[in-house]
Amino acid sequence: MDLQQLLEAQVKQAVNTLFEVALPSVEFQATRKDFEGDITVVVFPMLRHIKGNPVQIGEQIGAYLTENVDEVSGYNVVKGFLNLVVSEAYYLSFFNGARSQAQFGYEKEPTDQTLMVEYSSPNTNKPLHLGHIRNNLLGYSVAEILKAAGNKVYKTQIINDRGIHICKSMLAWQRFGKGETPESTGLKGDKLVGNYYVAFDKAYKAEIETLVAGGMEIEKAKKEAPILLEAQEMLRKWEAGDSGVVQLWETMNKWVYDGFDITYKNLGVDFDCLYYESNTYLLGKDFVNTGLEKGVFFKKEDGSVWCDLTDEGLDEKIVLRADGTAVYMTQDIGTAIQRVTDYPDITGMVYTVGNEQDYHFKVLFLILKKLGFDWAQRLYHLSYGMVDLPSGKMKSREGTVVDADDLVVQMAETAEKISEELGKLDAYSEAEKKELYKTIGLGALKYYILKVDPKKRILFNPEESVDFQGNTGPFIQYTYARIQSILRKADFDYTQTIALTDLPEGFHAKEKELIKQIEQFPEVLQMAAEQYSPALIANYTYDLVKEFNSFYQNVSILGETQEKVKVFRVQLAEKVGLVIKDAFALLGIEVPERM
Repeated sequence: MDLQQLLEAQVKQAVNTLFEVALPSVEFQATRKDFEGDITVVVFPMLRHIKGNPVQIGEQIGAYLTENVDEVSGYNVVKGFLNLVVSEAYYLSFFNGARSQAQFGYEKEPTDQTLMVEYSSPNTNKPLHLGHIRNNLLGYSVAEILKAAGNKVYKTQIINDRGIHICKSMLAWQRFGKGETPESTGLKGDKLVGNYYVAFDKAYKAEIETLVAGGMEIEKAKKEAPILLEAQEMLRKWEAGDSGVVQLWETMNKWVYDGFDITYKNLGVDFDCLYYESNTYLLGKDFVNTGLEKGVFFKKEDGSVWCDLTDEGLDEKIVLRADGTAVYMTQDIGTAIQRVTDYPDITGMVYTVGNEQDYHFKVLFLILKKLGFDWAQRLYHLSYGMVDLPSGKMKSREGTVVDADDLVVQMAETAEKISEELGKLDAYSEAEKKELYKTIGLGALKYYILKVDPKKRILFNPEESVDFQGNTGPFIQYTYARIQSILRKADFDYTQTIALTDLPEGFHAKEKELIKQIEQFPEVLQMAAEQYSPALIANYTYDLVKEFNSFYQNVSILGETQEKVKVFRVQLAEKVGLVIKDAFALLGIEVPERM
């Protein structure tokens, strides 16, 4: 039972004893910094059940709690707010319990929920870019947070490995590639294939210009450019199983997958299972018939099948064309059902997809609910905003995207430049420096993206993200390294359990604030899981680090003359370090032992 639950029960008991009233609930809030106290009971809502002056009611409850509850050592009332002072004995008992727990705050009792989290889901015609980085970091972190909150999690992606965009790269390679491969060029496969996607667009635009110069209207030229017609024919051949086209498709996709694997490794993300659109694009059609029988769908005169969602404030949505071919919605319905067939313990799914698809997922989730699937009650679209750069918007076709691999390298170079300017790593070997620059650079990138609420758009500034001051990854990593330095210098046994009698002057105010900050971690983790928001973990960690640095600047740790007090302060530093490490692990960020 946490402090708030314990106090809620005691406040209800106090009200029952003093006023013979059964309170349905108690409202708490953090005590304002300018008042004494650790947690505040809001008295005003009680006036619906208790007649009287809120100040007097607060005084009576406060006096009762101080006298009858060990955890409350004092109180004060400001207007309708009862500020409670929590006893040092409570905080020390909490700390001693937390200190012995590995991964404090992680839920040890598993829930009955099994969630599949989908993220990344790239096209196989280009390398991963900055937008994919936000997707990958968000999906991976949310999966780790859900696991830490006690859920079983499968990480997955659906790879968009079919369609006209893939054929464009294939056709351009056939025309302009002269047989080059990743091996012959030294390029990662996804980059090589992406170059041909750009080459297609260049040739396509040139053909449109030629047709328009010859007198054709531009809209007609866009549809009748020979290279586009050839790509469309290639797609038809792929769908018909033409052996030459399928073989080229398999070869070029393999190049891309090998390239993706390197990027995922560099980013530190992974997957438990993969789905491919080439295997799923025909799924879902069977369920259209089921939906027709159940009255979930209806057929129009032309034979097309629709779902009427006007009662839910949406519109009519097509699920099968008149010619019997599927649309994306059909495929997504089929894929969701297939996943539960493959993993029968799934109770819900999380889709990490940009906010331009908000409407699509509202429709998908409603249709799956109407089809009667229990797990459809727990579907969540982890919608996120775009990532912009100071230089503007990215465009894949024009080759103006920020490549994910290049950005990871650039982040390490930025970390190197700033570290050298600050002269922080003079005692390191070149190999150690290189590894550390990568850890700092990647940590900076991940933290900068994950500290922002997923729904908000981000303007990403690499230089700003690698600042060693303020709300940044390197600032938090540096604090962790500072704590490890303290522990290395603590050449004495600091493992014994400290009692309140070992602290003759009680807690220093900074010690108490730090313990209170540590105590919040389990609640923040659960909130992050409920809200699918790594930003809550990131910003909690920053607050913890700020509190530690205030403690470090105001209290002597290794210079303390009273042995037991020194032991307690080293233990406190050690626990903060462990919470930082565990919190950053949920964000996929490593913490260096030295910095």
